[in-house]
Amino acid sequence: MIVDLHNHTKFCNHADGEIDEYIQKAIECNIKYFGFSEHAPMNFDKKYRLKFDQMKKYEKDILDAKERYKGKIEILLGYEVDYLKDYVDERVLTANVDYLIGSVHFINKWGFDNPEFIGNYENQNIDEIWQKYFNTIEEMANTKLFDIVGHLDLIKIFKFMPKQNITNIAKKALEAIKEADMSIEINVAGLRKPINELYPSINLLKEVKKLDISITFASDAHKPEQVGLFNNEAINIAKSVGYTQCVLYRKRKKRFVNII
Repeated sequence: MIVDLHNHTKFCNHADGEIDEYIQKAIECNIKYFGFSEHAPMNFDKKYRLKFDQMKKYEKDILDAKERYKGKIEILLGYEVDYLKDYVDERVLTANVDYLIGSVHFINKWGFDNPEFIGNYENQNIDEIWQKYFNTIEEMANTKLFDIVGHLDLIKIFKFMPKQNITNIAKKALEAIKEADMSIEINVAGLRKPINELYPSINLLKEVKKLDISITFASDAHKPEQVGLFNNEAINIAKSVGYTQCVLYRKRKKRFVNII
């Protein structure tokens, strides 16, 4: 990956390692544009995210690193924002950053990707869960508040798969993403999870390409050693469906670069 925009720090309370360790690993992996996108604060699920009073410290630490590594790698500053209606905070939306990743980790306040709450799958219709998830992605895109869609099909994380055709379930969400001019990340974290597959799946990525939606790349690293892991898999799947370019963002403006 020449671009890697989705990575975390200790500020989220569930990641390890120092900022410099992530950057040094990125340099080793020949990543040219490396972004930090910490879990943005909100007044829900506070255990797993940055606090509001830490925003300035987080932003300063990343910008200091940007200056420190100038000439070696370009460091970009962002937030991964949980889209949960009535909880998205203006302080995050107006932050002076390069990009905002919009992610869905909750269905009606159920943290479906958290192993602590995996038992909730047993009490629900899997097809309905998938549709609710992509309805929320669609709703998020329609706000036009975000630049990148995080891990598009995260709902597959524990391999609870629907009987219905997934591209049909996701159709309206993809159309909304296109309308909002958002990008979709190829996120390798799925290869570290029970699903053992990139986000999104190749079938969904083919639909993304048909709609001419731009892509970017993401290690979604929570440890320095995860940076650049599965680089080749991410690049190969992008090329296999016809992508030759990916995007990065500076001050919320999209920039295209060649994948290789």
